[in-house]
Amino acid sequence: MDPGPRIIFFGTPEFAVWSLKAIRESGYPVAGVVTAPDKPAGRGMKLRSSPVKIYALEYNLPVLQPENLSDPSFLKALSELKPDLQVVVAFRMMPRAVWAMPQMGTFNLHASLLPQYRGAAPINWAIINGEKETGLTTFFLKEKADTGDIIFREKVIIGKDETAGELHNRMKIDGAGLVVRTIESIIRGRVNACSQEDLAGTGSKLLTAPRIFTGNCRIDWDQPSEKIYNLIRGLSPVPAAFTMLKMNDNTIHHLKILRAGYEKPGSSRPPGSLVTDNQSYLKISARNGDICIYELQLPGRKTMKTEDFLRGFGSRIT
Repeated sequence: MDPGPRIIFFGTPEFAVWSLKAIRESGYPVAGVVTAPDKPAGRGMKLRSSPVKIYALEYNLPVLQPENLSDPSFLKALSELKPDLQVVVAFRMMPRAVWAMPQMGTFNLHASLLPQYRGAAPINWAIINGEKETGLTTFFLKEKADTGDIIFREKVIIGKDETAGELHNRMKIDGAGLVVRTIESIIRGRVNACSQEDLAGTGSKLLTAPRIFTGNCRIDWDQPSEKIYNLIRGLSPVPAAFTMLKMNDNTIHHLKILRAGYEKPGSSRPPGSLVTDNQSYLKISARNGDICIYELQLPGRKTMKTEDFLRGFGSRIT
């Protein structure tokens, strides 16, 4: 019995591990895995392998870790693996010489309903923007990032209080299933890919999902409370929304807010004002309500419940 096409898998983070695992457990031959080079991390700056590499080595899958995807030595090594089909999940952009190599093509899993939320952080931006639903898309690669013809799309409902981390953990499982479904359809010749331009329609507004930087994470308390609440959810647990908290000894602390709620209307205090009993609750005023902080983190410390934070710092809050 023909085991199926020789598959090369491209991926780096834990999100991608679930798709690689699903491919292998479905019986498809993974001829090789391409992932990021080991990088120094932690206080000791020891080299750390990507989650995909760790999984691949556990199951004796050949691993390539190119610094440069256009390097002739990498292209030769990739060609020698004789790929029939390439699968990409949470990896960097690749040149035509790579994605055009296999006869059955190269497809990518993206965590949005393309053409909406093209970019590096679709899960985060969907929540930050207050979306009620998002989705998963598989599409064939071409030159411009996240623009290739779509194979499948599946909708995913976003929970009212769901954080980016929680949605990520659901979507990595659903995405793995979609990857296997896409492989099966390609093998059987049942793919009828459609262009993203046809799906977008004329004049439709396309939202993007660029990489998250520090400037995206600082909370502006002049914004509406619901918008701030969505920012906190969309950045939790990493990189996390933050504010600067001034203590009564004039020290200023970088405070990450990992879980919160909001109340409308809130106190009549100016935006950015603290409201607390120094024991059980901590609120910060926004434009039209209060943000109720439930979990937070100070630099160099573990995540704390608000009650634990106030037990140690409540008397120092101005």
